[in-house]
Formats: sequence, C-alpha cells, structure tokens
Amino acid sequence: MIELVHLTKKFGGLTAVQDLCLTIPRGEFFAMLGPNAAGKTTTLKLLAGLMKPTSGSARVCGFDVQTQPIEARRRLAYIPDFPFLYDKLTAWEFFRFIGRLFQMDDGRIEGNARDLSTRFHLDGVGTLPLESLSHGTRQRVAIVSALLHEPEVLVIDEPMVGLDPQHTRVVKDVLKERSRAGITVLLSTHELSIAEEMADRIGIIHGGRLIAVGTRDELRQRSGASGPLEDIFLRLTENSHPALGP
Repeated sequence: MIELVHLTKKFGGLTAVQDLCLTIPRGEFFAMLGPNAAGKTTTLKLLAGLMKPTSGSARVCGFDVQTQPIEARRRLAYIPDFPFLYDKLTAWEFFRFIGRLFQMDDGRIEGNARDLSTRFHLDGVGTLPLESLSHGTRQRVAIVSALLHEPEVLVIDEPMVGLDPQHTRVVKDVLKERSRAGITVLLSTHELSIAEEMADRIGIIHGGRLIAVGTRDELRQRSGASGPLEDIFLRLTENSHPALGP
C-alpha cells in the first residue's frame, strides 16, 4: 500500500506539493489527475525516493521511503514518463541487469522476462541495442523491466506516451490484471479516458494540493457536474485556487 502523510516539497519560494495526505490500499488502482505543473510528477518522484521531501513522509508497504529506502524500493516499481535506459545494452541485457539489482536468480529473471516480453510483443527485439529501438518499443521495455521483480506497488507517470493503440490495450490489460491480483497501482495521467475506464478511485491535484479524492460518482456529486469525467475535472479545478507559494 501507499501512504503519503503531510507530504510537502518546496523549491525555493515555490511549493510544488503542499501538505498532501493520501492512503491507497493494497490492490487499488488509483489515478492521479491534474493540470500541467500541478505537482503530479513531483509527488511520484517523492514516493519513488528520487526527491527528498521538505516535510512529511511517504511509505510503501509500511516502509518509510527516506529512512528505510532499501525495503521500500524492493516493493516498488517506478516508471517515469521518459524512462532512462542504458542504450548500449540489448533489451535482454537490460532485463538481466534490472533483475540482478533486485537480487533475483537467473532462472526467475529469464522466466519472468520471457513471459512479459511475449505479452508486450518484444520477442523479436531482445538482442537489439536499446538505442536502435523506437520510443514506443523502449517504453514497453521500461514497463517490462518494472514488472520483472513482481513489485507490490507500481507507480507510473504517463504510461501510454508513444504507444500505439494495440500496445496501449496491452498495458491497460496488464495493469488491471495486476491490480486485481493485489498490486497497488498509482497512475498519473492527462488522459481522462484512461482514468475513467480503469481507476477504482481518482485524485485531483491542483497547485500542489490534493483538492478531491473519490470514485467517479463521488467526484460527480462533489463537483455538481453531471457529464463525463472531463466535466467533473474542469468544474473542480476551475473552482479551486492553486497555491502560489509557501
């Protein structure tokens, strides 16, 4: 599970994330929405341990990301919107590298990588250097590498960037299957249709503040909008004033 407790991140006079409190239980598919510069990516980086909070804390499966980083990261996989890959490695070399970081034995690495590569249509590119692959194919390699160690918590920033409709569907199916199997999924996206289709709950962040959390029906009731999620989102963000500083 994920716990964010009064999480705050400041960059000089700018407060990117302000007093954010959120609990996402085991097996929930949670979508985080927000305008540009709302604080979504900063929140995910704080949860992944890539940034240190100004105050507050983030916990993964009960482990504090800052004080118990190894235990937290063993249970977490993070996929940024533009993943970093070692371009001179092949896809299979990269999978082995990632698997060994998580102290997986070679047999488990090979088995999981083979199953996932087949699911994500990567069988024909495993021996090619990553620098030769298209953006969409590299994105699939990043997703496979994140799922390789069977994380308990999956944090994803804009996972569909660069994917064609076929592989967008594969990603949707795999993420929903993993969520139903008990993995906690936190997805940040600008694509409201994905949140509407897949999420158990939705959180809307604006100006660094979490202004609304709930199911689509709960958000509809709160916003007073009767239409699709787009109408709900616009109504809630238009009626909320973003934080301008500390």
